[in-house]
Amino acid sequence: MTRRFSMMFFVLIFTMLLAACTNDSDVDDAVEESSSGGEASDNAEGEEQGASGDLTIAMMDDAVTLDPHGSNDSASAQVRRNIYETLVHQGVDMVLEPGLAEDWEATEDDVWTFTLREGTTFHNGSDFTANDVKATLDRVRDTAVASQVAFLFEMISEVEVVGDYEVNLRTEYPFAPLPSHLAHNTAGIISKELIDADYQAALDAGGVDMTADEYYELREEGGSEYEEVAESIAGETGSVIGSEADGTNHLVFESRSPGDETVLQKFEDFQGGDRNFETVTFRVVPENGPRIADLERGNVQIAGDIDSTSATRIEEGADTELVEQESVRMSYLGFNTEKEPFDDIRVRQAISYAIDRDEIISGVYDDMGIKAEGPLAPDVWGFDENLEGVEYDMDRAKEILAETDVADGFQTTIWVDEDPQINDTAVYIQEKLSELNIDVQIEQYEWGTYLDRTSQGDHEMFILGWTTVTADADYGLYALFHSDSHGSTGNRSFYTNEEVDRLLDEGRTEPDEDTRFEAYSQAQEILIEEAPAAYLFHTNFAIGVNSSEVSGVDLDPVGNIRIENVSFN
Repeated sequence: MTRRFSMMFFVLIFTMLLAACTNDSDVDDAVEESSSGGEASDNAEGEEQGASGDLTIAMMDDAVTLDPHGSNDSASAQVRRNIYETLVHQGVDMVLEPGLAEDWEATEDDVWTFTLREGTTFHNGSDFTANDVKATLDRVRDTAVASQVAFLFEMISEVEVVGDYEVNLRTEYPFAPLPSHLAHNTAGIISKELIDADYQAALDAGGVDMTADEYYELREEGGSEYEEVAESIAGETGSVIGSEADGTNHLVFESRSPGDETVLQKFEDFQGGDRNFETVTFRVVPENGPRIADLERGNVQIAGDIDSTSATRIEEGADTELVEQESVRMSYLGFNTEKEPFDDIRVRQAISYAIDRDEIISGVYDDMGIKAEGPLAPDVWGFDENLEGVEYDMDRAKEILAETDVADGFQTTIWVDEDPQINDTAVYIQEKLSELNIDVQIEQYEWGTYLDRTSQGDHEMFILGWTTVTADADYGLYALFHSDSHGSTGNRSFYTNEEVDRLLDEGRTEPDEDTRFEAYSQAQEILIEEAPAAYLFHTNFAIGVNSSEVSGVDLDPVGNIRIENVSFN
């Protein structure tokens, strides 16, 4: 009893001393300082600024490269979008907003004028100007770079620097979705200084006695000499940019251990608002179990790529929260249409009829998704709700296969990456196709190897997903099914159809929205009929958050984890 009284007395005296030392004017000054001046914060109005800390995000896949023009995979995009800013910013709701460009307009049918943001610096300290925009967009279209995402920008014929903070983008034809393409993560603006260094390294490695500026002049002129030099440095570009990323966004590249983690540090001179993190580490944790365990223990604050079987566990966890989002992603079973027997439309149709998509969604994805009627998700512009997809019909599948040269069945393979649910989907398809006497072996590859080998056409069947990042049909169809996109660009089915090519070309060149829609509708009808892929489902994206440590984490329909508003509790 005496001990308890003594302790209460001590606490009372300490509280009185603390109150005596507190000056009300200091509090008023602090409130005034935090509520006036400085850059606008991305936090919701009225929300208290949270404490700062070190954020760790567990990802299933590793980034392939930090070079925005070096790959088009989602894991790389997740890291890169925090290093680089784009001219046009795409919000969580997919609405286009000012980014490095404050304003833009189509001043002519084939000319877009962009007014750029002033007072912005790169991580290396150099000022952002129109020259950086030109250097970036010229590079991604350079044949020497051979970028997988050149198709996103190939309609740009010239980048004209009008002033330090104004550029004109001239296009070969009217192209309505250009602002959406410029919001893609691969359109992140790289400092000209870094681009110069990257080209110089490539020229030196290719044995070309020329400066980067001389190469640019040669590229502007075109001709056989440029083609010869471009061929000499092909495969040499990207070494500097891939290891020394330099953008203007809120995180600065600090270190990278391939297969393990990438560490980024807060950019103190970021112009886009306050941030509550000091460092952000993207840690590679391929297995679902360890990734969730790390989240529950507080080893990581965010866990990406949460599968449906783990969703309930995170929802019911005392310190974890599930963030789920409907997506613009389409998962599909692709066929290599250049290999027998998949060069026969009827074989592809039979397999497509043999797959019960609803069973996959309920059995593998626990109803976290919807059936795909075709290659576009319902929230993508150009999706035609009147088109009917393939319904499960095993009898019809057997009838169609009986008309082919492989009526008695055949042996084949399905390639998958390390995603457990994709593997489960492959096992389901394996079992269903056995009813057609199709003997399927499942082969699993590491993500980078998987992308590389499918781009080379080594496969027969494969399961992959495509996210229509721009929310426009051009991106959702051109990369996957145009004959100019064979391989790493996206058309890993190596599908060629002249009528589809014509319709997709019309869709991207026609300024009239109704005419564009009709072109895409006809293209989807053909793609459903000819089945270069069996369109499976549109899954929901989900991530786990350790709610005892952080709040304010968002997830967009593209699957990007948005950390702009993160606060530490």
